[in-house]
Amino acid sequence: MSAGENDASADRINAIKSTLRVVPDFPKPGILFLDITTLLLDPKAFKDTIDLFVERYKQKDISVVAGIEARGFMFGPAIALAIGAKFVPLRKPKKLPGEVISEKYVLEYGTDCLEMHVGAVERGERALVVDDLVATGGTLCAAMNLLERAGAVVVECACVVEVPDLKGRERLRLHGKPLYVLIESQFEATS
Repeated sequence: MSAGENDASADRINAIKSTLRVVPDFPKPGILFLDITTLLLDPKAFKDTIDLFVERYKQKDISVVAGIEARGFMFGPAIALAIGAKFVPLRKPKKLPGEVISEKYVLEYGTDCLEMHVGAVERGERALVVDDLVATGGTLCAAMNLLERAGAVVVECACVVEVPDLKGRERLRLHGKPLYVLIESQFEATS
């Protein structure tokens, strides 16, 4: 990548960052919730977000983009279409109508579970996991476990934002998987 391309990417990332907001005490007291819905209100920032991911993954032979409910659904399908991959939704319990496999996990403010349809991925398919944010890494690890149990090869996890203080990157590193993020969060809470 040339210096001019680096500058253009940095400009796009700064513009994306400027659209995000932090909501204090959501979903419970003491949590600073990083809200990406404000990014979605800005068509240029939203397009730049998708384009930056597509530029990274279009030549990596990805056949599956797995999006984590619900905010991974906002980015994953567009990325999948642009790189010629199928989109696989990873959902909360009892949201998929067919036979599923499940993976329970711990997150920064409780526990949860992800499910995926049996047969959604085939053995050896190269997968990208997409979500809006990585905090502790629990959700991404659960997603990787689901895909790998089905025989997929997880190439990378991609998120718009990382909250480095919660050490999700280190948790993913222990699983041997790289993480790509556009923005490292150092936001102040605003009302």
